[in-house]
Amino acid sequence: LSEEAFAINYERAANYLNTRDRLYVFDGYAGWDKRYRIKVRVVCARAYHALFMNNMLIRPTAEELETYGEPDFTILNAGQFPANRFTKGMTSNTSVAISFERRQMVILGTEYAGEMKKGVFTVMHYLMPKAGVLSLHSSCNEGPDGDVSLFFGLSGTGKTTLSADPARWLIGDDEHVWTDTGVFNIEGGCYAKTIDLSAEKEPEIFNAIKFGSVLENVIYDQQSRLVDFADKSITENTRCAYPIEYIPNVKLPCIGGSPKNIVLLTCDAFGVLPPVAKLTPAQAMYHFISGYTAKIAGTEEGVTEPEATFSACFGQPFLVWHPVKYAQMLAQKMQEHDVSVWLVNTGWNGGRYGVGKRISLKYSRAIIDAIHSGELQQADYATYGVFNLQIPKQVTGVPDKVLDPSLAWEGSAQEFSDTIAKLARLFQTNFKEYADKATADIIAAGPQL
Repeated sequence: LSEEAFAINYERAANYLNTRDRLYVFDGYAGWDKRYRIKVRVVCARAYHALFMNNMLIRPTAEELETYGEPDFTILNAGQFPANRFTKGMTSNTSVAISFERRQMVILGTEYAGEMKKGVFTVMHYLMPKAGVLSLHSSCNEGPDGDVSLFFGLSGTGKTTLSADPARWLIGDDEHVWTDTGVFNIEGGCYAKTIDLSAEKEPEIFNAIKFGSVLENVIYDQQSRLVDFADKSITENTRCAYPIEYIPNVKLPCIGGSPKNIVLLTCDAFGVLPPVAKLTPAQAMYHFISGYTAKIAGTEEGVTEPEATFSACFGQPFLVWHPVKYAQMLAQKMQEHDVSVWLVNTGWNGGRYGVGKRISLKYSRAIIDAIHSGELQQADYATYGVFNLQIPKQVTGVPDKVLDPSLAWEGSAQEFSDTIAKLARLFQTNFKEYADKATADIIAAGPQL
């Protein structure tokens, strides 16, 4: 977008906001580590948007507000008002634009509150590597012994669900920065998917939905005010934004040491990736740069059948630098701290989507427990062909058959080899985009046909 087009959008948003009888302003912080945090001001016309960012940013104390001063970044949310499609560079009525030079973000033509959250994340994805620290699209928790785990994954892979573990302290569910001293959360809240939410399956998230939380896109009974979490008549992308302290086992301030384990989460709808594999450093880089998952109905409009999707560094829409820059920074951190990296598939097993079954949350939790207990460090491994992955022969609480997709497969052997070859080719095609900046050992760590 040209400077001029951004200025027109800003003017349009400011003019709209100036016509409102009431505006809402919220001043907060992004980043729990005071060395790196930025001050963010949100100006909007809807109480809902202000409350959402009050939940998602870090809330200043009364003393901090006294000395808050000028913000480092300002969000103008005029989402009720459309962008002008005749402005040069505009292709629709919706525009979410960031100017690093003006330190401003302008929203027109969309009232989806998540745009502000991800806008702040994009700003941090630019500023943090510039400051020599690594911004990550990941959730993070800490064990009783102080061991920290990072979970990377796109929407629907289980990032928020698997990091909310009653036996561990939650540092954050979505956005973190890895510094020379450890990891800190960027946000002061969580943004959880609530489709089919229940107190039995996800008690921490279910109980965080109370006064002050913001529920989006859900259907509720007007009389009893009870929410029907199974109702997807508006969209499957139903959500809740709540302050992080609504989770009982949150670690405050949201800061931890350097990670011991990194889990790359994927939701494979082809049914051929193993529920868990131990990755070499080169494989870790390959799968981090690839950022594979399958889009399943829910997060994006128009997706009814699952389709393979690749999102570099598990957060491509928010990256500002080249994906390899983030990957190289991650490789350096992993080497310095001797981190174990795991690929965990929370998708299908026994066959592709529609034929096989989604791997049960109980099994995924058992796998994560085995990583944290150290069981998987000691396990016996087998080599899983084509993707050349090391898969454990046994994991406590998971049937052996489930661990090897070729054994779990309910169709013919030919169908299995055709399906795994199809997925391998999709990986190879996608990686061509990054091959010029990747080293030979990273390229060789991908699937081989």
